[in-house]
Amino acid sequence: MAAGAPPQHSKMAAGVEVERVVEALELLLRQPAGASERGDGGGGDDDKDGWAPETLRSNVAALEERLRREPGWAALRGLRAAVLARAPGLGDAAEPAAEPRWAAAAAALALLLCLQERLAQPPAAAAPRPGAAPPPAADTLSAAQARAVRRALRAAVALGLGPWLPPGAAPRRHGPRLLAAAAALARLAPHPALGAPLLARHLGPLLAALCLLGHGPPAHTQGVSEEERAQCRETLRQVLDRVYQPLAVQELLILQGGSKQRSAAPGEDAKPALAQAPAWLRRLCGQLLSERLLRPNGVQAVVRGIMEGTGGGTGAEAAAVDWRKCDAVAKVLAACPQQCLSLEDYYKLVCPQILDLLHIQDKLTARQFQRVATTTLLTMAKGHPQLAEKYLLQPMLAPLLRCSDTAEIAVEDLSGGTVLVNEAELGRCVEDVFKVYVVGNDSSSLLLGSLRSVLGVVFSLYSFAKQNVSYLRSPCQEILLWFLEKTEREVALSVLEGLAGLESSVNVLHPQCQLRVGSEGGAVIAVEEPISDEDEALYQKVSSEQWHMENLVELLSHCQKSGLAGDFFLRCLKALTHVAAEDEAASSAAPLSAESLLELEQHHAGQRRQLLVLQLVAMLCESVSDTVFTDVAQVVDFVAATLQRACVSLARGAGGAVEAQTLSMAMGLVAAVLGGAVQLRSSDFAVLKRLVPVLEEVSCSHPEPVIQELAADLRIAICTHGAFAAGTVGTAAEHLLGRKPGPSQESLAGAAGRAPCPGAGAGGELPRHGQGSGPASGGPSASSAPSETGEERSVHREPRAAGPAPAQRSASLAPARLQELLLSAYDPQVPVRAAALRSLSSLIKQRDPEGLRMQEKLLQVFLENLQHEDSFVYLSAIQGVALLSNEYPEQILPVLLAQYGSPAQGTAEAAATRMKLGEVLMRVTRALGDMVCKHGDALIHAFLRGSRDPDSTLRASSLSNLGELCQRLGFQLGSVVQEVTSCLTAIAKTDPEAEVRRAAVHVVVLLLRGLSEKGTEVLRDVLRDLYRLLKHVAAAERDGAAVLHAQLALEELDEAVRRELFPPQTLRKRIVVLP
Repeated sequence: MAAGAPPQHSKMAAGVEVERVVEALELLLRQPAGASERGDGGGGDDDKDGWAPETLRSNVAALEERLRREPGWAALRGLRAAVLARAPGLGDAAEPAAEPRWAAAAAALALLLCLQERLAQPPAAAAPRPGAAPPPAADTLSAAQARAVRRALRAAVALGLGPWLPPGAAPRRHGPRLLAAAAALARLAPHPALGAPLLARHLGPLLAALCLLGHGPPAHTQGVSEEERAQCRETLRQVLDRVYQPLAVQELLILQGGSKQRSAAPGEDAKPALAQAPAWLRRLCGQLLSERLLRPNGVQAVVRGIMEGTGGGTGAEAAAVDWRKCDAVAKVLAACPQQCLSLEDYYKLVCPQILDLLHIQDKLTARQFQRVATTTLLTMAKGHPQLAEKYLLQPMLAPLLRCSDTAEIAVEDLSGGTVLVNEAELGRCVEDVFKVYVVGNDSSSLLLGSLRSVLGVVFSLYSFAKQNVSYLRSPCQEILLWFLEKTEREVALSVLEGLAGLESSVNVLHPQCQLRVGSEGGAVIAVEEPISDEDEALYQKVSSEQWHMENLVELLSHCQKSGLAGDFFLRCLKALTHVAAEDEAASSAAPLSAESLLELEQHHAGQRRQLLVLQLVAMLCESVSDTVFTDVAQVVDFVAATLQRACVSLARGAGGAVEAQTLSMAMGLVAAVLGGAVQLRSSDFAVLKRLVPVLEEVSCSHPEPVIQELAADLRIAICTHGAFAAGTVGTAAEHLLGRKPGPSQESLAGAAGRAPCPGAGAGGELPRHGQGSGPASGGPSASSAPSETGEERSVHREPRAAGPAPAQRSASLAPARLQELLLSAYDPQVPVRAAALRSLSSLIKQRDPEGLRMQEKLLQVFLENLQHEDSFVYLSAIQGVALLSNEYPEQILPVLLAQYGSPAQGTAEAAATRMKLGEVLMRVTRALGDMVCKHGDALIHAFLRGSRDPDSTLRASSLSNLGELCQRLGFQLGSVVQEVTSCLTAIAKTDPEAEVRRAAVHVVVLLLRGLSEKGTEVLRDVLRDLYRLLKHVAAAERDGAAVLHAQLALEELDEAVRRELFPPQTLRKRIVVLP
């Protein structure tokens, strides 16, 4: 159909001008005078209505007359005759009796073929002029000529193909005409200037004609030989291969016609239904669409052809939201066509292209392509899981599987630093996993199982991204959280144990692989370089495990609402009980033989696991909030694990203060549950009955009668569903909830969250268990306290007989609650003492009248607790003294300054106490604000005296306090600035300790930085001395930190002086009203 022109035709075409052919086309398609001219750019789909038969007949006659009579048209007449000789089907249209529309269509097609012959000739060689633009190509048309060509193509298609392609079957007697028109248009398709507008605007009618001629029923194509039908079939495939594939898909879908149309959704515009195509045409279009799909990049062509039907813009955004269309495309891609030999061959061909859809960068179409790819993958995974895993999931996860500990990496063949997974590949893999698993949100067993195989590598990548600024952090976190949420609870707990290193249930990063920072914000996986220093290697390993553990705990903080964090915490507590049992078994077992390497390795692995359990429990107790437990069942499990651990300790005879308070807390928690802290249902008592055997064991094995009695009472209350509860149960509940009965005070989960960390002490603002009170207090008797033993009573009497006797004697006149807090402030157990101090501080902060009346006693209690070595205690005491000083600065500050100024007695404890007093003074200074100027001189003199103390640490602390005080005083420094400057100069030049000299220079930095714009005015008299001091330190000081402080101070001084000498120029607009 598209054979080349003979040589004589080429010579004839060379003599025809392009303008002459275009003029002939305009003459053929001109409108009668007064008729409305249709635009060439838009128009409509039915251009044949633009010409009446009389108009077409007169135009054809005028064209024939012009060709016969005009001398300048002779060349065109000869070329047209040669073209018609090669296309005999168009020649009969020139007869006078020919039908007007067919005559006009044949004339237009003949002229278009003449134009093709002319444009195919090479241009005449012309000498290029210097500086002139290069000549256009031979087949280039001007804008007007291109407009005329597009109009001629519309007329040729509308008049030459349209009448013979009505809906349904074509007329039998017009087969040769349809063949001639289709053959002529097919000859125009390969030419760029003519084929581009033809295929872009009129591909559908051309495909319909070729389908009818090549594959239609013989009854509809009478007059067309079998050879011509075969040639039409070949031309159809050539046109489909040449055209833009998404456009071909769109036209084939239109030709295929619509099936049963769905009803429009509410609020959606009704779309016109496609006409029902004949059965043979539907089968043919389906076959051709399958061939488009099986071509290279066929999947993307099919998806674009279906999804881009709206033309982009807002239509493309609407298509992205139209999930029905995306799901329909996914079902088409997931179904194997009949042309494919086997299902596996189809998956092997199509699956890589489906994965490529996830990497579309165009923002306009990326969303809908990703949805189609994700839906297709999930559909394939449900229909054929084995093939989907082989050709979709494994290739997608290949970069992560390549570096897991199950991969076989020939490390001996790879040098250190060899890149296994580059940055782009790793980032693309993580993004694909996020799109398929998290966005797709299908929790099938196949997807969960495949993701579990790389979850350890993803967690390593997440931990690495937390150390750096990386875009991989968020998707890795979402992937991990999605898996933990969607999988079964036991599997999730097993995975968490694997990520923590307690079990080998997760494939982690290969030990010979290492993550490195990428150049574009990602990461690179490379072969680890060997470390010769064993200490450095051990340090990196330990720090890496510590960092992974911290990230795991942080990840669990996002899983508290689902209850996963509470379940994992309970599992760790149970593992802690097993650790205690293993320790007892190991202590009683025979020593390991040095010859048994296997037993030695197992022993070391067990010890490592025990250390990991202890570390994990400590981190969880520190980081997980009070809402870790979400229901009564988790609270019961927590109490059961705590009681079992206490029973193990009792069996070993290793019970101590921590174990006693842990046991008291656990039973107090059960008492709070039964006492109304939560609303219990009948099903909750079935859960509580799991505690009955453990409570019975405690009641039988614990040496203290009070604990035995409480355990027995709790067991009776649980068995009777709370119908009978002894007084000890209510007392224990009041102790746990802070002697404020009722569930409105705090949640049960909060009480459980304040549980003491096993093996690390107890915490929380709880009054001392077992602290009885006399009749004057109105509190419970000592015999009803659940955790007070005889030893504790003797210990509690020691502070009353020793130091704080006056305070405790006066406390007997105070109310019961304040008396209990004052007594608990001397409790030997650190958590109880600290909780009492914080409760006293809270009373001062709330301006409690009873507490403020006892300010002297409270001050004595706080000052005595400053000497305690535990930070939890003395920090609480510091807070209390600071709050008390803020309320009564006139009475408290002189006492603090006197104790701070007392000379040290040569002990480290005395110097440490004075430093704590310095911290108290600074907190008071911050709290007083501008009112500190009244006490400024006394504070400055106290800190100046402290800077001459024999203890170097106290000297440095005093200088640090002095710097902050001067920074806050500002203009109130006055004449004291001379003394401060002299002191700083002497210390910076003569003090033997580097940290003291460093602190002196740092005071200058604080002065200049704190005074800012006021610095030059406040320090005017000593500015030169400070400058000389800083220059001396920068030049002669050996300590690097002091030199750095001096340089920072010089920069601050330089900036302040420049700001004073060269103030910034400001432009102000001033409006003056003239009289």
